[in-house]
Amino acid sequence: MSGRAATDGRTDSVTAAGGGQAVPGQSGDAGRSGQSGPGPVPGGRAADGPADRGPAVGGPAVGGSAVGGSADQGPADYGLAERAHAALRAEGGTVAVAESLTGGLLAAALVDVPGASTTFRGSVTAYATELKASVLGVDEGLLEVNGPVHPVVARQMAEGVRKLLGATYGVATTGVAGPDPQDGQAVGTVYLAVAGPGGSLVTSPRLSGERATIRHGAVTAALELLVGRLPSGTPTH
Repeated sequence: MSGRAATDGRTDSVTAAGGGQAVPGQSGDAGRSGQSGPGPVPGGRAADGPADRGPAVGGPAVGGSAVGGSADQGPADYGLAERAHAALRAEGGTVAVAESLTGGLLAAALVDVPGASTTFRGSVTAYATELKASVLGVDEGLLEVNGPVHPVVARQMAEGVRKLLGATYGVATTGVAGPDPQDGQAVGTVYLAVAGPGGSLVTSPRLSGERATIRHGAVTAALELLVGRLPSGTPTH
């Protein structure tokens, strides 16, 4: 493990557009992404281990409208969070989140919905790279070789927080919000993952704009990913 204390959220962000696909080589029934769009970015498979490389392709962060939402989130995010909680209640499930570049925004969006305590287990904001390994169980070799912004890192974060907090589903966010690139990754590079009973799925939405925009776009895309994976949820694409 390197002594790197860099975080994958040092940059700011704003939302994006585009379509998206799942990262190749995921575990379980990862074929249900709930997102569609341009072809994949070239890369290897997303499997465990320091040498693994498995980039995903971008997808939009749009969907779900409803009345409500705090000052920090729009109606779309509030509506998606409501749908996620409703689908979780329908199956008696729970969710936990592991965040890096979103820095707690995803947890806040889920908690903003009244009654969230019945389905939301909690969250871990592992902003520093070493915490992804020590708290969430991300492979240290993987972090050493690829850094924190990587599809397998996102998957292991989601699986780690699911296990750590005893949730049915785990959701994770990692990426570069800007204003500067990090570890060779361009601003707007984001990987999102959901882990559940049927396996894990990683996507990479195409986000652009300023720091706040990218971070909020990642929250919306993560909520869409979760809703699309829930049995009683409705895919957003």
